Amino acid sequence: MRLVVISSAPIIKKENKNFLYAPYEKEMQLWAKHTNLIQFCCPVWKDDKKILIAPISFKMDNVIELKEFDITTFSNTLKAIPIVFTSFIIIFKAMTKADHIHLRCPGNTGLIGAIVQIFFPNKPKTAKYAGNWDPNAKQPITYKLQRWILSTTFLTKNMQVLVYGQWLYQTKNIKPFFTATYSEKEILTLNENNNEILNKAKNQLNEPLHFIFVGTLSKGKQPLYAIQLIEQLIKLGKNITIDLFGEGVMRNEIESYIQNRQLEKVVTLKGNQSKETVLKAYQKSHFLILPSKSEGWPKVVAEAMFWGCLPLATPVSCVPYMLDNGKRGIVLKEDLEFDTNQLLEILKNEFLYKNMISEAQKWSRLYTTETFESEIEMLLRV
Repeated sequence: MRLVVISSAPIIKKENKNFLYAPYEKEMQLWAKHTNLIQFCCPVWKDDKKILIAPISFKMDNVIELKEFDITTFSNTLKAIPIVFTSFIIIFKAMTKADHIHLRCPGNTGLIGAIVQIFFPNKPKTAKYAGNWDPNAKQPITYKLQRWILSTTFLTKNMQVLVYGQWLYQTKNIKPFFTATYSEKEILTLNENNNEILNKAKNQLNEPLHFIFVGTLSKGKQPLYAIQLIEQLIKLGKNITIDLFGEGVMRNEIESYIQNRQLEKVVTLKGNQSKETVLKAYQKSHFLILPSKSEGWPKVVAEAMFWGCLPLATPVSCVPYMLDNGKRGIVLKEDLEFDTNQLLEILKNEFLYKNMISEAQKWSRLYTTETFESEIEMLLRV
């Protein structure tokens, strides 16, 4: 089977090797195990632009390169017209040679791919919509257009569309999906070390309390809100620290904030770290804070739940579903006083805290890499 992947996510070429964004590469390993050959139709970068990348570890055909474009301004839209036309032709030719078409949405390339796939009603297709599928979410018109095309079965035939979360009133081709990080083997290891991990001081709510933030240091992820929430608790006499894992354009602003507020002993910027380092941070921390403005499947929330680190997250995309509306974590309101009081209620009730951690772990362990791979295999069999 020849799987052609149409995506805005770039291939990064460095030192005569091909790389992908690391979590994306790990996922595509699973798709590759059940195909003969993968071919990417996507942009190509010569620089990693400081994203976390990993070398492609599976067999792939030559990359079909697409030019990037944006339509955020009128002048950029005019410049994009010939690029869009060329991309349409390139993607059409790529789909002609495919045994299975796989779209990665949302994105500019995903939108073109969603339109072109209409001309291939008999070819088996999948689309992974990695953004927010919430019908009521405020999104760019191009995102809404992609959602409409993919869910309109008159236009989109022989395709299963993978979306994060369960939503009412969906067409028959919309399939709730997930992303997995850890394996059943890691669950067994966790169970073998149950006494060490589940009976740690962190599960007794003894101070100092450890918090973590895992994500890009950007306005969309709102790392400053995480720090400000910690500040409020410190003012109330709580002994707390928070480590921020990730890099981004807000780093200098955050460093200045930490210095001006004299929070150097409380807040630590860890930068980008390996999966193993972040895993250890989950294990030793009481809480994860993710006050994000937009998510698809917030992988870090599921990872934290897996290791008994209780998440505090905003109700974007499928987060309310993941947290069972507050039974497996705290749903943030982005109101410092309200969210501080929510957290204080948990800190006063150790039984409630332990029960929420237990429920979070049970739920998150349903989504293993083995389950993920078996779902992918079934999709490719269709």
